[in-house]
Amino acid sequence: MTEKVLVLGLSKSGISAAKYLKTLDYDIYLTESKKDVDLAQVKELEKLGIKVEYGSHSDEFIEGSSYAVTSPGIPPKSEIFKRIQSRNIPIISEIEVAYQNSDIPFIAITGTNGKTTTTSLVSHILSENFDAPYCGNIGVPPTSLMENDSDFLVCEISSYQAQMTEEFKPFISCWTNFTPDHIDWHEGLENYFKAKAKLFLGKQAPKYAILNAKDEKLLEFAKKCNKSKVFLFDTEGYPNACYIKSDALWYKEDDQEEKIINLKDCPLVGHHNYQNIMCGIICAKLVGIENETIKNSIMSFRAPEHRLEKIREMDGITFYNDSKATNPEASIVAIDSFNNVDVALILGGRDKNTDLTEMCNSINKHIKTVLLIGEATERFEENLEKNGFSNIIREQTLETAIDKAISLKPDVVLLSPACASFDMFKSYEHRGEVFKEYVLSK
Repeated sequence: MTEKVLVLGLSKSGISAAKYLKTLDYDIYLTESKKDVDLAQVKELEKLGIKVEYGSHSDEFIEGSSYAVTSPGIPPKSEIFKRIQSRNIPIISEIEVAYQNSDIPFIAITGTNGKTTTTSLVSHILSENFDAPYCGNIGVPPTSLMENDSDFLVCEISSYQAQMTEEFKPFISCWTNFTPDHIDWHEGLENYFKAKAKLFLGKQAPKYAILNAKDEKLLEFAKKCNKSKVFLFDTEGYPNACYIKSDALWYKEDDQEEKIINLKDCPLVGHHNYQNIMCGIICAKLVGIENETIKNSIMSFRAPEHRLEKIREMDGITFYNDSKATNPEASIVAIDSFNNVDVALILGGRDKNTDLTEMCNSINKHIKTVLLIGEATERFEENLEKNGFSNIIREQTLETAIDKAISLKPDVVLLSPACASFDMFKSYEHRGEVFKEYVLSK
């Protein structure tokens, strides 16, 4: 009898997992709670012999499944999780499916911020010598790459995906930073940390663990990674490290150091991006890429869309799209990238109700004008004023905020909202595209 597998959600990862597992001759049942679905997608899956239901999760689909494959958007406290778990059916992520059915070594990159840029950069550098596509939370399901016979899979892993792994054991695991986010989904900050920590501990411990030395929680956590060879970035004081010295980035392994690239040759803006590059350098060195190749690859790299992305210069104003900054910590990183310049910052959207004190402190140091939009306007204005910042302008739309910012003739107009986008836009990508299109139309 053919083994039955349940796939949750008509998401990109769910569809990919269903198609891949079908090629392995599993009996696939895909269930989607939403009624509004792409019927062409449903028909395509059904032609492959995959059973699909939408609008509800039936007992018929759940019963008798060997395991369930979940999509990142479905929280563990959801009703469907409870129904599956009550039947003692294991639930795993699509990442786990790819790992369990492949011998391709994974380079796993997680973190609250910076993971997409780092994943893209590592793939870019490694691709000079290897077939090393990026995948995972960056938008490419790893199960869609199983037939490519790649040398490495450079995989961005969200906390959601990490939590639903059990056997996944990367060759290299990287942790860019840790700040509060997704607390509701994980039902607490400590659970959020533990989800990411799974990629470094116990039977999932990688051969190499790479962590941010400037993040106190991760520096302390590094002591627990005793099953891996640990590398720290942004510190000199460790035998295996990458760091800034004499306006250049250096790599050190077993106390032997090598200069990799001068800071002035790095195309990415800000100290957080230097950290992303340091993480990338360590990954590249660990798979044997030559220093000159690493340097040239860094110089040719361009930041992913919506992550402190330089859009254009116009009449002495430089425009940056950082729409991916959906929490205050991410915006702080962008804000702190600018020193001694006149910056007009566009903030706001759907509020995550996290503490704003540290962001207000950064704004006081680096920003001349704040333009507020969206649902968060009132709380953001109240917190800014409470922390001594008063040069605040309220605007009704992103477009009017851009127009007002241009009229101020600053050196920089920065969209870094510190909020989710769903009050005014479909996604942070949609918000970023609207910003770019409007700026480029000027």
